[in-house]
Amino acid sequence: MKRRDFFRKGLGAGIAAGSAMAISPYGKLFAGGAAAVAYDLVAVKGGEPGTMFDQAIQSMGGIEKYVKRGQKVVIKPNLGWDTTPERAANTNPELMARIVEHCLAAGAKDVYVFDNTINEWTRCYKNSGIEKAVKDAGGKVLSGKSKGSYHEIAVEGGRSLKKVQVHELILESDVFINVPVLKSHGGTVLSISMKNLMGVVWDRRWWHANNLHQCIADVTTVVKPDLNVVDAYRVLKKNGPRGVSVSDVVTMKSLIITEDMVAADTAAAKLFGKDPNQIGHIRIADEMGLGSMDLSKLNINRIMI
Repeated sequence: MKRRDFFRKGLGAGIAAGSAMAISPYGKLFAGGAAAVAYDLVAVKGGEPGTMFDQAIQSMGGIEKYVKRGQKVVIKPNLGWDTTPERAANTNPELMARIVEHCLAAGAKDVYVFDNTINEWTRCYKNSGIEKAVKDAGGKVLSGKSKGSYHEIAVEGGRSLKKVQVHELILESDVFINVPVLKSHGGTVLSISMKNLMGVVWDRRWWHANNLHQCIADVTTVVKPDLNVVDAYRVLKKNGPRGVSVSDVVTMKSLIITEDMVAADTAAAKLFGKDPNQIGHIRIADEMGLGSMDLSKLNINRIMI
């Protein structure tokens, strides 16, 4: 995809009728990847990270609904902090590995993982467990710390944010999967799907001094993941975004998956125990028509393992 044409695509029309049968090694047979019921959001509770994703993506229609043979896939975790998985500041490595496996099983040509980290990137990648998990699953990791890899695009629908430098992996990908970890955050109350997009841009410091919540909503007008997978296996309930110790963490064994970032963050906020109306960027994005906070209007599948 050429950068000048970049205003990230939506999911399109889905799988055409009569397409070839696709078999996922992690789920049942789907006709062209289409599920019998079209769910807007799936919430899973009670299993291990990989198993929860297996059931969630199957319920959403299978990974083949999103990833086609020969495509370039980018998976963006929260990978900003030099901490171990038990601290829950970063996305769960087991979940990352399973998503990579699904994408490659669907025929993806390449699966890349990166983040513009806060702490020193090589230590973040290693100590989070994500680098090893991704490589063992067949994926590739790249640094997000090279300024030359970011390219400016206009944010025509933005209110505070009028332009932004976005990493070329996002700009040139065929499929973008956003995989945040649900956690507390001192500046934004919570860090979830929309907040996780700050790791694909270069100049995010400016946002903090120029209406941070509005900037987070603004960027979603041009950076639109094809799928959002919220990791809530271990949840950093206080002292986020990095945490202080494992005592800050609660094991919730949950996962949320949807194409709608606003719905994802609304559901995740409720899971955390927060009113999403009190989270500025969620409320603003809903007001801007970037997604829906009204979960009652969504077809939701709730799975207990």
